[in-house]
Amino acid sequence: MTAKKAAETRRTSIGAQRNPDSQDAILRAAEEILVEGGLGSFSIEAVARRAHAGKPTIYRWWPTRAILLLDVYHRQKYVDIAPDTGTIETDIFQLLSGLLEFWSAGHGGAVFRSVIAEAQTDPAAGKAIAAYMADRYQQGGEIFRRAKARGEVADWVAPELAMEIITSFAWKRLLTDRLDITPEELRLVVRHLVEGFKVQ
Repeated sequence: MTAKKAAETRRTSIGAQRNPDSQDAILRAAEEILVEGGLGSFSIEAVARRAHAGKPTIYRWWPTRAILLLDVYHRQKYVDIAPDTGTIETDIFQLLSGLLEFWSAGHGGAVFRSVIAEAQTDPAAGKAIAAYMADRYQQGGEIFRRAKARGEVADWVAPELAMEIITSFAWKRLLTDRLDITPEELRLVVRHLVEGFKVQ
């Protein structure tokens, strides 16, 4: 391919403002590479080649590989982090069942495992995932704030910490490849978790 042809096929950027077509192509390319070859095959260079995008554009929009990985994951995610069913036990059951199903039904689980793996060796990735999870705990903590207002849980319960404990179960299942769980088993798990938070 000539330099002129390469320039013509390379997707255009509009400066610091993201071009929606380019953004979608980059995220789609990144997801495909992760699914096909795992984290070992994932690089900004590989994403740029597949998306027909320039590396400077990718680095301008995603300064680190970890931030790009998180965007790939977040692009897929549709789980309601704070369902409102009227009871804390059912709220947490819906949260966990939705999350485990999302991770097992498509590529979400594989992508998030890649994000976690990246965080083990890259301090920037660790900070990015910590910030992402802190935001998720804050959002999901609404489950416990509502439960407090209904008098279901004790006053000492810290909503964000409680969410971290709840989602730790899901993380362990993801990282040990044990996402299959029956509704009956999950309800028992939720009951074990919730009983410790309830007003005695």
